[in-house]
Amino acid sequence: MVKVREKNIEEKYKNNDVIKNNEVKKTTGAKKTANKAVPRKNPEDDKNDEKIYFMAIGGLEHIGQNMYVYKYKGKYLVVDCGMGFIEEEIGAGDVQYCDTTWLEKHKKDVVGFVITHGHEDHIGALKFIWPKFRKPIYCTRFPGEIIKRTFKGLEIDFSESKDIVIFDHNGANFDIAPFQIETFHVSHSLPEAQMLVIKTPAGKILHTGDWTFNDDIPIENPTDWARLREIGSDPKLLAVACDSTSADRQERQTTETEVRTTLTEIMKNAPGRVFVTGYSRSIARIKMFSQAARDAGRVAAIKERSNPNPVPYVGLPEFREIGIDFGYLEKDDTYLHTDIKDLPAEKQAIYLTGSQGEKYAMLTRLCRGHVKELKLQPTDTVVFSAIVIPGREQEVSFLYNKLARMGIHTHTIYDTDHVHASGHAGRPEFERFYDIVHPQTIIPMHGEYITEMLNGKMAMERGGAKHMMLVHNGEIVALKDGEEPYVTETFPAGLVVMEGETERSTDDQVYKNRKKIAISGAIFVTLPVDKRGFLKGVPEVSSAGIFESDTTGFMKRQIQIEITKAINGMSKAERKNQENLRKTVQIASNKVVRASLGDDKKPQYNVHFVLK
Repeated sequence: MVKVREKNIEEKYKNNDVIKNNEVKKTTGAKKTANKAVPRKNPEDDKNDEKIYFMAIGGLEHIGQNMYVYKYKGKYLVVDCGMGFIEEEIGAGDVQYCDTTWLEKHKKDVVGFVITHGHEDHIGALKFIWPKFRKPIYCTRFPGEIIKRTFKGLEIDFSESKDIVIFDHNGANFDIAPFQIETFHVSHSLPEAQMLVIKTPAGKILHTGDWTFNDDIPIENPTDWARLREIGSDPKLLAVACDSTSADRQERQTTETEVRTTLTEIMKNAPGRVFVTGYSRSIARIKMFSQAARDAGRVAAIKERSNPNPVPYVGLPEFREIGIDFGYLEKDDTYLHTDIKDLPAEKQAIYLTGSQGEKYAMLTRLCRGHVKELKLQPTDTVVFSAIVIPGREQEVSFLYNKLARMGIHTHTIYDTDHVHASGHAGRPEFERFYDIVHPQTIIPMHGEYITEMLNGKMAMERGGAKHMMLVHNGEIVALKDGEEPYVTETFPAGLVVMEGETERSTDDQVYKNRKKIAISGAIFVTLPVDKRGFLKGVPEVSSAGIFESDTTGFMKRQIQIEITKAINGMSKAERKNQENLRKTVQIASNKVVRASLGDDKKPQYNVHFVLK
């Protein structure tokens, strides 16, 4: 296992700003040091400390990897524990999540995990992180069922009754000492999303999770407006930590029933099968899809997996089952594709995964021709009932272009109105929110830097917030009623990539080497030498991405000649050191490579010695 945490902490934080009363000030607090947390004066001070602290291990200045921590009286409460999206330039890895090395040092003082909702960027990392802490997970039944099934599939040792505590999705109050937690329902793009009120004697903080004010969702109750107004009007509301994902969206929110109307018209006019791709956890969207199909004279189905064997994760078929179990779906809302595959094409409507171009999702596999039992046809219509998540543009572009080349008609958010209802608030919803919620301090979270800033500005201009803490992952914000908030400490807040069964930091040298090889290629040299460092034959040279692999290639022969000349020109003392031989090989090879490919080409070199 390799864990290399984020470097250059001092450089990252040196330009951090705190905005107070629309004026920009430099943050105060402890000196930042690279790869080293700044210690408090004395751990015993926590017992008499009347401040509450907010920090993010992940979730600030990016989408995904949501993991927030609140500290009071030396105890740590974790809110959400999500995965993120692999950056393409890393060149490997299956999933990405927060490096919890710093928090593990305080493991005995972690009191629990509270989950706001069941999206992967809020619960997906629990399967990797929870076994390191083994503290109770508090959540509603929908994410609870996902977590239970996931843990069972991965054979994680846990107790359903003790380790996962289910609270009422319509609202609840419970103690996780020294914190008191209140939850209430808010609209999002999957069932049972919750806002949290975290209460301590130091003050109360509203933690929004992901939210929108799309109350036209027929499968569940609307946002608990009455409770939100009560909390928002409390002058003692110390802070709001608020989702910022879509704060830059200007137009009003599309509703789920508007999406149903759009899908109905598309299905009525399509000549053949209609495929709708969206998020597998969007139970309301699946419900709207099934109603649209019925209104258009079609039969709705989901595309089940090609492989009938059990898998250790929760996917579209399982979400359909959970939706039925909890009463959000009826059994006859959707069938399986195998049940309707013999119907005429104009009678079929099929919901499937792959709206983000995920490698193993059904639509991606269909576009690549990897699904034996189902092939796309030019008479088909594919509807992308989803936005393009930041970071997935390249993968989604592949789908758009592939489908176009196949002659398949598509509908996307770029050419069809009301084909998707977002689960995140835009400017109209934020304005409505800050008309009724008036915190002392706004802490924008879960968004790119610009959307976090837009969120904070609206909180100050519309909600009357006196302070904006626009901070980074790894900065600890001290909060107390009536006092100005400030950054008191920093700690390393890096990311981990899980590749197979190996954890690596995104800053790991392995990934750096892969990226360098992908950009500039690599040259591999085998030197036949004796123990004194004299050549005993012609150097063997091969490459990845530099020259042709045949034995008569010009560049290969030139590199061999230059290496031979350079080594033969070394003194007896120089050639005895293998490091000197490596440098000589690199300099000689670079002479040929840069003359042929340009001065900016800097391949990776690997020199192997064979003693003769």
